[in-house]
Amino acid sequence: MELRTEVSLPASTEKINYRTPVMFIGSCFANEIGYRMASGKMDVMTNPHGTLFNPFSVAGAIDRFIAAHTYTENDIYLHDNRYMSLDHHTAFSSYDRDILRERLNSVSVNSSGFLRRASFLFVTFGTSYVFTLKESGAVVANCHKLPSSLFNRSLASSSEITDRWSETLDRLAQTNPGLKVWFTVSPVRHLSDGAHANQVSKANLLLAVEELVKHPAVSGYFPAYEIFMDDLRDYRFYAADMVHPSETAIDYVWERFTSVFIESPVLRVWNEAARITRAMAHRLTGGKEEKSPFASAMLGRIAELKEKAPYIDLTAEESYFRDLF
Repeated sequence: MELRTEVSLPASTEKINYRTPVMFIGSCFANEIGYRMASGKMDVMTNPHGTLFNPFSVAGAIDRFIAAHTYTENDIYLHDNRYMSLDHHTAFSSYDRDILRERLNSVSVNSSGFLRRASFLFVTFGTSYVFTLKESGAVVANCHKLPSSLFNRSLASSSEITDRWSETLDRLAQTNPGLKVWFTVSPVRHLSDGAHANQVSKANLLLAVEELVKHPAVSGYFPAYEIFMDDLRDYRFYAADMVHPSETAIDYVWERFTSVFIESPVLRVWNEAARITRAMAHRLTGGKEEKSPFASAMLGRIAELKEKAPYIDLTAEESYFRDLF
């Protein structure tokens, strides 16, 4: 008896390896898969603006990367002596305006350069609900815990999302003609308005993506939402908040993702690199005598991997383990 509804995933003809730069942008899936790839030293940029939830903020970020936008005082919002960018996650705030502006422009330059050389762009939509600043009508990526009275909130229709993103996809095709764009929808539920409102929100995202995959710049849709909602339809795959995926669920989605995009020889190299980067996170106790055997073993792994995959930069890892002697 089959007790699950596994989502069928044909392998992509377009593969990811260590020579294909990949950008992830948007909600939950972007973070989790992007960070997994980075842990294996792959060429990845994940959410340079921080986590973005609504399609309009994601499109706005991409448009700024394309334009190599330079941030000025006009892009910075001031509230209670704190400067912030409403186009970015809450991490982008400071009590020093110049420090914030410098950081915004540094991220902008790096992101613009990466997007122009990227081979893949994975875009994850999280919600159809959009916040706009009352005084300007501008869409905000994050409310930065500002008073709710400053914002209007509305539900974007699938056609509004499609229209907005069609423009961005046209710009992407002109800027980086070889870029392969894939869409996903985050399985994380936004339950502040109730289960039904969340379903309506996700439905608008799915309908929009159904239209957007017809654009010539789009390679396809990865069904992260369907994998979690159907294949992993059990609360044992949720974290303690009963909303976000558990580590087991993330591991499973990662396995399905790699089965589509990453071939076995590349994945074996990734596994070896990830084992080394994870080892750096271990909290070691004792003196050098206790640490030295572990460091020696890891340096041996690094030497083997450098010989097998000389294109991977393991300078930081090698320096870390040498310092343990």
